[in-house]
Amino acid sequence: MIKPHLRNGASFSGLKIGLLGGSFNPAHDGHVAMSLYALKRLGLDQIWWLVSPQNPLNSAAEMMPLDRRMARAAKLATHPRLMVTSIESALGTRYTADTLRALKRRFPGAQFVWLMGADNLWQIPRWKDWRAIFHIVPVAVFRRPAYPAGRNLGKAATRFGKAWHSPTKAARLARQTVPAWVMLDNKLNYTSATKLRKDNPAWQK
Repeated sequence: MIKPHLRNGASFSGLKIGLLGGSFNPAHDGHVAMSLYALKRLGLDQIWWLVSPQNPLNSAAEMMPLDRRMARAAKLATHPRLMVTSIESALGTRYTADTLRALKRRFPGAQFVWLMGADNLWQIPRWKDWRAIFHIVPVAVFRRPAYPAGRNLGKAATRFGKAWHSPTKAARLARQTVPAWVMLDNKLNYTSATKLRKDNPAWQK
């Protein structure tokens, strides 16, 4: 499953594109809020929701089928600059670093920014080849409940401390030389995919 608009790499040349990857199991209003905030603060032209076939760190037993997660995401991503895709299925990639390398090859003229919550910044050292991510694209980090705001959030933030940029310069992030990252002071959203699944067991049927 791949959106037809993602087949023509040349049409994205010069665009600043945010990449929000994840299981979207299920997609919820927190994803929408983060995306709309990112469009504004980072000066992005588009945001692609990369719906993962299977997150290597998550249990397959708790994962809704990909087509259901895609359909749910598409219903929520109604803003014209939000694109929902399962392009990782077409790329044959499983890990974020590999996906980013493949996207850079397929869309050489696009300027990508990886978007993630502070919870993922904290645990990104568990990801395969995690240091490479910061050397492939700039990274924008968003506040999440239960994770402290600030630039010293865990091993990755410390490792790339010198690559930190002030949020006042967030609109320039997409054009910065990597490694470059910023933590944004977005409004907290308390919606949780885990709680949604717990409250609605039918998601997994």
